[in-house]
Amino acid sequence: MVIGIVTCFIFIALAVFLLLRHFHAPFVLIFCGLAMMALSVIFGIRALESVPETGHFLVDFIQLIRHSFSVKTAETGFMIMVIGGYVAYMDYIGASKTLVYLSMKPLSVFKKNPYLAASLVIPIGHLLSIPIPSATGLGLLLVASVFPVLVELGVSRLSAVSVIVSTTIFDMGPASANTILAAELIEKSSVSYFLEDQFPKSLPLIILSAIVYFFVNRYYDRRITSDAGKQNTWTQTCRKPMIYGILPILPIVLLLLFSEYFAFFDPTVKVNTTTSMFISLIVAVTFEIIFKREVFTVANSLKIFWSGMGRIFTTVVTLIVAAELFSDGLISLGFISFLVNISHKVGLEAMGVAIIMTILILGASALMGSGNASFYSFGPLVPDISVKMGTDASMIILPMQLSASMGRAISPISGVVIATAKIAGVTPFQIVKRNIIPVMMTFIFLILLSI
Repeated sequence: MVIGIVTCFIFIALAVFLLLRHFHAPFVLIFCGLAMMALSVIFGIRALESVPETGHFLVDFIQLIRHSFSVKTAETGFMIMVIGGYVAYMDYIGASKTLVYLSMKPLSVFKKNPYLAASLVIPIGHLLSIPIPSATGLGLLLVASVFPVLVELGVSRLSAVSVIVSTTIFDMGPASANTILAAELIEKSSVSYFLEDQFPKSLPLIILSAIVYFFVNRYYDRRITSDAGKQNTWTQTCRKPMIYGILPILPIVLLLLFSEYFAFFDPTVKVNTTTSMFISLIVAVTFEIIFKREVFTVANSLKIFWSGMGRIFTTVVTLIVAAELFSDGLISLGFISFLVNISHKVGLEAMGVAIIMTILILGASALMGSGNASFYSFGPLVPDISVKMGTDASMIILPMQLSASMGRAISPISGVVIATAKIAGVTPFQIVKRNIIPVMMTFIFLILLSI
């Protein structure tokens, strides 16, 4: 165990060093991840279980890369690619500019204080996260719809994308995987856990987060020479029919319209994020045919959508897969087991143990870029702890569950940070630097509320 943990920290330091030296990020993460998994097999810590054996030790690791790309591309990766293609097509047909043009009139009240508008995105985004439980999906949808509006109001691109990522800080809603696990562990339904525990405690945290982001983003934008406060020309150059303005937000509207929480249809029609994007794309193409009346030209314009998907694959999906392999490498060397053992050995009262575990989960999530991996490792310990300490399990599980998603927002290898950074034209490390103060202040408040 000791040699595994020491190896973990060596490769963490190596990865940080190489990334700071501007080595290609996917190469660094894949190399370190595979090296850690190979050493875990050599040290006898853990066998390679993720893929079926090929008959040769080295070929198994090549099989692991293939398997990781296949799984991620088929699921999350494809969704991210479709959203990226849709965003590119919205820019091409002028729908994003039209949305900004329409938004400027009602939002002109925020022209003198654009950071207030940016902070208001945070509570709105958290409400949207209830029917849209995918952090990466929600982040990209908001980049497509809200991001250009915020930039036009006068905030920097970095400030705009930082508040978008912050809408995923608190993993809420009955459809969230972490919510479902937390509810099972304390023997409640996911809806009851959300309404009775999760939402009431998260609400003051969301408000605090919005306030802190207001001051932090305004402070940093005033210090840097960026695009903050510079006017775009979108409102003057928009020449599209006003109905185009609904296209960037149409996927969100569809997800809400067909959500089980609103039940507009009986029986319920199930529409996921990828399906909503394709429906919206069909609507967009229909608009183009109606208003341009050039079917051949419109058909050819779809290459913008496909090329947008390709760019997202080469820049975002590859990095997400690489980050997952790096995370798997840490797990294979016993990193999570090490943290769990520490939490077992800490001789504190129930709330003290909960605080230590909450801090460990935050760090693990930030390091691995995944809120699920850390919470699924620590969460099952809660029932035993609550019984031994004679305390309410929900008081322990809630801060642990929320800290898992908070750590994801300050991880440069998390899916939502990587994906939104690429489309917004900033780096993941810039987003993490901008998020670190608001997230840590909110985290401290979470600990105080728990006490």
